Amino acid sequence: MSTQAPHAPHAFVEDPDAPEYTVYGSDWSDVVDEAKRLGQQRIVVNMGPQHPSTHGVLRVMLEIEGETVTETRAGIGYLHTGIEKNMEYRTWTQGVTFCTRMDYVASMSQELVYCLGIEKLLGITDDIPERASVLRVLMMELTRIGSHLVAIGTGGNELGATTIMTTSFVGREETFRVIEAITGLRTNNNYIRPGGVSQGLPEDGVEQIRAMIPKVRAKLDELVALQAKNPILQGRLKGVAELNLSACMALGITGPILRSTGLPYDLRKAEPYCGYETYDFQVPTSTDQDAWSRLILRMEECYESLKIVEQCADRLEQLGDGPVMVADKKIAWPSQLSLGTDGQGNSPDHIRHIMGESMEALIHHFKLVTEGFDVPAGQVYQAIEGPKGLLGVHLVSDGGTKPWRAHFRDPGFNNLQALGIMCEGGQVADVVVAIASIDMVLGGVDR
Repeated sequence: MSTQAPHAPHAFVEDPDAPEYTVYGSDWSDVVDEAKRLGQQRIVVNMGPQHPSTHGVLRVMLEIEGETVTETRAGIGYLHTGIEKNMEYRTWTQGVTFCTRMDYVASMSQELVYCLGIEKLLGITDDIPERASVLRVLMMELTRIGSHLVAIGTGGNELGATTIMTTSFVGREETFRVIEAITGLRTNNNYIRPGGVSQGLPEDGVEQIRAMIPKVRAKLDELVALQAKNPILQGRLKGVAELNLSACMALGITGPILRSTGLPYDLRKAEPYCGYETYDFQVPTSTDQDAWSRLILRMEECYESLKIVEQCADRLEQLGDGPVMVADKKIAWPSQLSLGTDGQGNSPDHIRHIMGESMEALIHHFKLVTEGFDVPAGQVYQAIEGPKGLLGVHLVSDGGTKPWRAHFRDPGFNNLQALGIMCEGGQVADVVVAIASIDMVLGGVDR
């Protein structure tokens, strides 16, 4: 439910009974200098990069005694994309192009949560065509599979198992073929728009979805055979990077990490959106709360996502052709995309109409594309279940054509806080496992 946007700063009142917390923000060079002054034998090292997400954008600082990690800190902010600030200078529809680039491994998750928030402010949540909602669910689950396969594959590669990575990426490639056929792009798709999606299925879209499902399932089966009974992998992951339920709750950890503690919290079940309550799927959980259980959970979630994808194919086949954008022409993006000789573009009929038949249609097209639509003043919070956990957005509108503020709650940002707890007391080699089991993407962390 939206509320009126604030026009004056909030007045903060001090609570004398509130607990006090001390935050130590000194740099590690200061820590080393202090250790030298006290004559302590402390070794502080910068670790990495050993993960595709940490090449120059995540600094992992370790204090070690021999091979044992006594303290861990994660230094972020090196990617500095400034996406949220940039969105304040673009129309609401153009904002999709920005937020899709945050967690670029799960790009359409950000598109969906952002558009659902806009639709709440506009009051058109119930006006979204069913076909568009099914296509959104399809894209969410294909994105979830792709994100999990990247986590599994890169995690295996960091431990020296290149075959796990190549098998995972081949499976992910099958999802990309379908995503590209429907949206026109492999990633950073700009497909989900306020009011619906940019275009429907190609002629053989349902057939492509059905043909993809057994191929991805075969690769998942292959990954199970590679990993499930592998004693080396189990030795590296079991009992490593442990994080219990109370720690998850204290740090705001969500996603597979939280579900590995036994709590079946998934917003698709807890607070359904896009009709998820009408789909048949399970939320896998574990009580082992370690890196191994998170790996297994991500595998199980991929199988559950395939079940949802199959149900989406059935529904799209039953629905047939139909609208994929809200009927209100003051909001609906005017372009009518179609695959043509140029690969993708406006349909010839639409171009003929706005350029040669109707001056009013041309004016409407021009103003809606260049200026955008007004969103009523107010603020809203919307959350969905992303592949890595709870993905939220807080949108504030001042009644204009651009967001007054857009702030995202990226699950990787919160989950990365757990790195210190996971690593301290373990071996240096276990830090690699801990980072892989968190599965963050620094584009989302440094948004």
